[in-house]
Amino acid sequence: MSDDVLESPPVVTGNRHLVRVTFGVALAVVLIDQLSKYLVVTRLKDQPPIKVIGTWLQFEYLRNSGAAFSFGTSFTFVFTAIAVAVVVVIVRTSRKLGSLGWAIALGGLLGGAVGNLIDRVFRDPGFLRGHVVDFVYVQNFATFNLADSAIVCSAILMVILSLRGIELDGRRS
Repeated sequence: MSDDVLESPPVVTGNRHLVRVTFGVALAVVLIDQLSKYLVVTRLKDQPPIKVIGTWLQFEYLRNSGAAFSFGTSFTFVFTAIAVAVVVVIVRTSRKLGSLGWAIALGGLLGGAVGNLIDRVFRDPGFLRGHVVDFVYVQNFATFNLADSAIVCSAILMVILSLRGIELDGRRS
């Protein structure tokens, strides 16, 4: 990762460029996530897993009503509400950005939340109760999707930015 992303830029609150970066990253994540899920549903449903690296890494169609590791499978509506809240908070927060790193991190988190929210809203078994399509299987770990990956990578970037003392507005603490 380049130092430009992790270094503290000049403080510029309300920077339209950074808002565009946030929403551009989010849009890219949503498009890639939804395209990958479309391909998985149309090509892997009712098919045996595709071995990418032996049995360690496979592509396998799975529907998940819960959160990570299928936690909370009877609380789909709660995860839908949480995703909506995350989207609202990020949209409101994006106007205060002064850091490219935070713009990228929030864009990835926003895109991941929206990608999985689309599944919750539009997929079976019904509106706001839909199951998320997961397909990346890692042995002894979990099955996940690209939206999940974006959320995790964004969280890691947020931790790095926080540890380096870089605030949302670009200031160093």
